[in-house]
Amino acid sequence: MKKIRIKVSRFNPAVDAEPHLEEYTVEVNEGARVLHALHAVHDDHDPTLAYRYCCGAGQCGTCAVRVNGEPVLACMEEARDGMTVEPLVLPVLKDLVIDMEPVIAKIARICPRPDAELPPKEVIEEIKPLRDCIECLCCVSACPALLVTEFAGPTVLRQEMRLALDPRDSGDRITDAIKKGLFYCTTCKRCVEVCPKDIDTPGKAIEKLRELANRRGLTLPRHQEVARLVQETGRSVERTKVTFLEQVPEVIEPDGPVRGEVGFFVGCMFNGRVPQTALDAMEVMKRNGIRVIIPHEQVCCGSPLIRTGQTSFVDDLKERNIEAFTSRGIKTVMTICAGCGATLKNDYETPFVVKDVTEVLTDYGIEPPARLDIRATYHDPCHLLRGQGIREQPRELLRQTVREFVEMPAQCCGAGGGVRSGVPEEAMALGAMRGEAVRATGADVVVTVCPFCEFHIADCTDVPVKNLTTILLEGYRKKDAEQEPSG
Repeated sequence: MKKIRIKVSRFNPAVDAEPHLEEYTVEVNEGARVLHALHAVHDDHDPTLAYRYCCGAGQCGTCAVRVNGEPVLACMEEARDGMTVEPLVLPVLKDLVIDMEPVIAKIARICPRPDAELPPKEVIEEIKPLRDCIECLCCVSACPALLVTEFAGPTVLRQEMRLALDPRDSGDRITDAIKKGLFYCTTCKRCVEVCPKDIDTPGKAIEKLRELANRRGLTLPRHQEVARLVQETGRSVERTKVTFLEQVPEVIEPDGPVRGEVGFFVGCMFNGRVPQTALDAMEVMKRNGIRVIIPHEQVCCGSPLIRTGQTSFVDDLKERNIEAFTSRGIKTVMTICAGCGATLKNDYETPFVVKDVTEVLTDYGIEPPARLDIRATYHDPCHLLRGQGIREQPRELLRQTVREFVEMPAQCCGAGGGVRSGVPEEAMALGAMRGEAVRATGADVVVTVCPFCEFHIADCTDVPVKNLTTILLEGYRKKDAEQEPSG
């Protein structure tokens, strides 16, 4: 047995104006779960504590709560000393009990089709990843879109896709999904991160529903414009100035001995909208002994199309990009755009390894730059943090380059999933929240590794936003200036 301290959110609407935390010391067994700690509070301290539980085995979803801010199943999460237990981010009835009914009421039930046959085996296989939901609502509690829109939430859209696949259902699931906010999802994958059953709702449900909507001509007009641009030019960004690919040779040699070699997938934003950042990245690679090969026939990775369900010619883009790198014998392809990197890693089947620039630089190790006299915070791009599982590498590089690094809670800025172009009011609302978080850090600069995040956060805050490679280059330039002889 061991003693632990636990803070629990208490709220009795009959007497309390708002929730408050109360601390208890409880005795539990080694390996006890959060649910056991709540039982101890109830049994040994206060029998009026209200919380839900049923199976105690992670199968029913009844006991979902937030532990230290993260949605979890209380019966599956280990109880730790000093933890804080709060309800999910939904209306609270009492203590840890939330009102689930408004969300549950939106979850569609099957509309039986007379004389329908069972789904064929291949359809059953498509349905399988969607049927494990236990309706715990962890995903609903964590979804950023729900903070600023009337989005019905991930578990509701998951069910719409499940029924859309089932031939026994007669409902119009595409129209239902659109009414419930199909295009409000930023595909940030926060729902996947907290799902106790690891259901990939953005990839297996929302993007698939958007594909079905596209076949019926229901894609948002702005998304259709982007698809036309990609089909006509191979790029999702219009050419308004000299592009990166127009400024560089196919091979960029390092300044000193060659320590490594990568192919560079530039992406549409860095090629056409912010080419200087890509040029900065090349200077950093040269400085660190890495030869960069840049196929000039590469095109859009297809991410804007996949996220919005416009996939009819994505396979052609994939083939062109894969051929561009394999024809040169490239073994490692580097990206500096989080969205491109996540797409190449998760939506392609490549014969080469794909690495983010932060992975490449930390793998090889960098020449230490001079420290910039600034306080910096870091914004985790969703497609880097959750899409690629990269968290520590950019922080490691940033800590080497600035006087002070301050953390900021990770949250979607609102730019992804086609939301910035298709639902700009939602994007700006989420961006405003990100701007508040930036200001709370007192940082002089926000650093990120995603051009969409960079543009969007810059629109929502007065604090400068810079790419990590630009910050590294500034450190190298300062170092060079300090080493120049005076006089």
